[in-house]
Amino acid sequence: MSSLEQPLVSVVIPCYNHEKFVMDCIQSVIDQTYQNIELIIIDDGSKDSSVDKIKEMLEKCQHRFTHFEFRYRPNRGLSATLNEALEWCKGDYFSAIASDDSILKNKIEEQINFYQKNQDLSIVGVFGGVNFIDDENKIININIQKKVKKINFEEVFFHDYYLLAPTQLLKTQAIKDVGCYVNGVVIEDWYMWLKLLEKGDFYEIPLILSNYRMHSSNTIKNLEKMHSGRFEVLSFFKNHKFYKKAYENVLFLNAFEELKHRKDNRLKVIFNIIKKLKIYFFLRVFLKLGKRFF
Repeated sequence: MSSLEQPLVSVVIPCYNHEKFVMDCIQSVIDQTYQNIELIIIDDGSKDSSVDKIKEMLEKCQHRFTHFEFRYRPNRGLSATLNEALEWCKGDYFSAIASDDSILKNKIEEQINFYQKNQDLSIVGVFGGVNFIDDENKIININIQKKVKKINFEEVFFHDYYLLAPTQLLKTQAIKDVGCYVNGVVIEDWYMWLKLLEKGDFYEIPLILSNYRMHSSNTIKNLEKMHSGRFEVLSFFKNHKFYKKAYENVLFLNAFEELKHRKDNRLKVIFNIIKKLKIYFFLRVFLKLGKRFF
């Protein structure tokens, strides 16, 4: 397939304070074997030298991509940044990549091939495996499926299956059809995946497609943000028939993470869980924790 016959893919890099990593992220998009790509980079008010690092890549980007945009302005948050990018996106497919992650050379080509070979299916998202890397780009773990897996709404709603954000390639029109992202929502990807899974199907292919960076700093701070963010997303699905179970599972997941990372104060964590739960919820959650953690 020539580049003229290829569907256009919109790649969006939202950047915030990733001066150490953003050039590698951009280069990974430049290096894609798939040709028909538009790249949109928005710096969301970085306080470091991220903008200067991006500017070093401008000439390469202007020569490489079908369409290229770079904007920087005061901080508005990730969801607002993605929505801003979506206003410019002309591609049939949408791939958002955090500026501290990167993608392997064949990522987009493999995903477009999967879409095109399965046009009879109602696919709205294709994912893949990742290398988990540290701040020095060392691979610390790998996550990959052995075969193609179809992913349903309940698995994602209940946190029974974790999608790997840097690998996503979503249908742009499907995102716009569900109203795009909600400004201010912390876990914007989980929200979007649930909205899309109400309309179509996700598949994960058995290939490593991205490098997913794991940061070691601010673990507790990030946990607190993540915990409140999960309840925020659930609030959009209060009328769903599985809401009660999903709510219970989030309580369990948050409690497990609290116990795992606050080893010096487990009794206080358990007491706080009791205050938040009805007693029958607590008994069920505590039994799960006992089997999984102690």
